[in-house]
Amino acid sequence: MDDFHHKHGRLHCEDVPLDRLAEAVGTPAYVYSVRTVVEHVKRLREAFAELDPLLCYALKANGNLALLDVVRRAGAGFDVVSGGELARVLSVGAKPSTVVFAGVGKTVAEMEQALEAGILAFNVESEEEVEVLAAVAARVKRRAGVAIRVNPDVDPKTHTYISTGKKESKFGVDLERGEALARRVLALPSLELRGIQCHIGSQITTVEPYVQALEKTVALARKLRADAPALKYVDMGGGFGIWYRDAAAPEIAAYAKAMVPVLRDSGFRLILEPGRVIVGNAGVLLTRVLYRKTSGDKRFVITDAAMSDLIRPSLYGSYHRIWPVAGDPPPPLGTEPDLPLHDIVGPVCESGDFLAKDRPFPPDVKAGDLLAVMSAGAYGFVMSSQYNARPRAPEVLVSGAKFAVARRRETYADLVRGEDARPAFARLRVAKAASGAKAKPAAKAKAAAKTKAKPARKASAKPAAGGRARARGART
Repeated sequence: MDDFHHKHGRLHCEDVPLDRLAEAVGTPAYVYSVRTVVEHVKRLREAFAELDPLLCYALKANGNLALLDVVRRAGAGFDVVSGGELARVLSVGAKPSTVVFAGVGKTVAEMEQALEAGILAFNVESEEEVEVLAAVAARVKRRAGVAIRVNPDVDPKTHTYISTGKKESKFGVDLERGEALARRVLALPSLELRGIQCHIGSQITTVEPYVQALEKTVALARKLRADAPALKYVDMGGGFGIWYRDAAAPEIAAYAKAMVPVLRDSGFRLILEPGRVIVGNAGVLLTRVLYRKTSGDKRFVITDAAMSDLIRPSLYGSYHRIWPVAGDPPPPLGTEPDLPLHDIVGPVCESGDFLAKDRPFPPDVKAGDLLAVMSAGAYGFVMSSQYNARPRAPEVLVSGAKFAVARRRETYADLVRGEDARPAFARLRVAKAASGAKAKPAAKAKAAAKTKAKPARKASAKPAAGGRARARGART
């Protein structure tokens, strides 16, 4: 579901008209519905209630702090994939005991950080990672909870970039190695085997791959349980699909109906790591038309949003519905109107900068018109960049008839923050004691580094586009 609907000839987010909101915050801008996020968490909890699931929201989908707080208050924990993500969830009051740490490349510093916090489990993905984690945990005198990430060799039938459950994937280990790795964990006193984890991909729109993967994962957990008294969790990751172009993705209840019987009476508690399914349809990207042009037989609509704001169409060939905010509502999901084809493109200096290609689109759209790019709540702002020195868009939350700017629009000053146009150069002196020793800066280099370079000319702090946001919590 989502809470974006046409009323009185214009698109609303909950009870806020988006044309009025765009006047207040400028464009491009991300807008998120709080009610939609809360409802999606609720539906997940209710659908899988028989298994008392631990929901760990995958904040790689959208890590906005205000949204994280909404998710936490709705009763979810978190799935993190970096030390930065862990810091974000802890800053909004997440309980470490509801946090799992995934990813193939955890650093020693990140392991130390997570051990200090006391997270529930590290989803480990290789033999070498297990050995490093065991050594780090022993050194800091903490016992690390571990879940082995296995690849059940199931094809999720999704985009190759987001398919992670086959043997050739960089993620996890195959089932045979997974068992051996689990037994290695059991032999290491600084580690505790708490779960078997599996994540087969993202934007999966059929239930069968989940059932196949879950059956294999549960079978391995059962096999290990006699030797692993702390093994209490089966973690099936996330990946539930959402509606982009059509209504092909099943309802959450359909996934649960197929998966629950596999775990019923198993004695294991289910962990889910949903991301996209919680926030994807909860957000839109607002953008204004700058120009129209025709080149040969090709029609273009040029907008102020670009691949630097929403890279999914350029990176994955992803489809997002795009429609004017004012006027008639868009055609129903899964249908294409009989309209002239347009490319909807941004101002970035790349031929790959587009939001849509060959899209049936109203020919009467003109410069200044406001468009909504739908289903942009997941992997939207979080994958945005400052390419072409474009300040990133603001993120705005809507709750009922009120809105709040949760992240302000960046300024030109933000683009150069942390840079120095005239840095102080210093020599490195290599220690002579042993070959391969780390280089250390000489004393004079340290002194030189303290010398204040002439600062770069101060950049403007004015936003590059759009008006200033009204006060937090303002009513449109």
